[in-house]
Amino acid sequence: MANYNIVSDIGDALVSLLREGMVPDIIPNSEGIGVCHPSDKGDVSLGIYLYDMKRNNDIDSTERIPIGVDKLRAPSFFIDLYYMITAYSASDIKFRTLEEAKILGRAMQIIEGNPVMRPELYGKTFSEMRFAPRIEMLDLDNEEKHRIWNIPDQPYKLSVFYKVYPVEIESERITKITRVAETDFTFGQINDSK
Repeated sequence: MANYNIVSDIGDALVSLLREGMVPDIIPNSEGIGVCHPSDKGDVSLGIYLYDMKRNNDIDSTERIPIGVDKLRAPSFFIDLYYMITAYSASDIKFRTLEEAKILGRAMQIIEGNPVMRPELYGKTFSEMRFAPRIEMLDLDNEEKHRIWNIPDQPYKLSVFYKVYPVEIESERITKITRVAETDFTFGQINDSK
């Protein structure tokens, strides 16, 4: 299970995975891959932008979770995270499009090769989760992509879109319960009515 930090932890895990597979062969240094809004990318060569979160309705968690011997945690809730990944090349304009295609191609290859956020790949944050989040490429049409991009005075840049799901966020509601501490049994004989 995870607390609210899991949303940022997933972004960090994606950055770490891509850095491991792309630096220095495709992108010269690790600061070239980061989480950013496309209009505020700075020196990033590969930007990961969390553009939406939605409640995941596929998992109906109604079970309260025991904490120790005298407490129960309310059920967790689950969300889906939506990411846009965009390449930004500083190459000469003649080579920029090809360079960005190469960056995106390698990013997709890495993500498709690691579609489940297992602790051994993505870090210890994911070791206590009941459901390992999956990463799935989205098939969006051009109109949807342009709507997500939505940056005035900046033309749409080729991007790829992914969903990470289900992401569990544990509840803070904890109920104290009392266990049976003592029992009192009375034994007697039942009279024979015959």
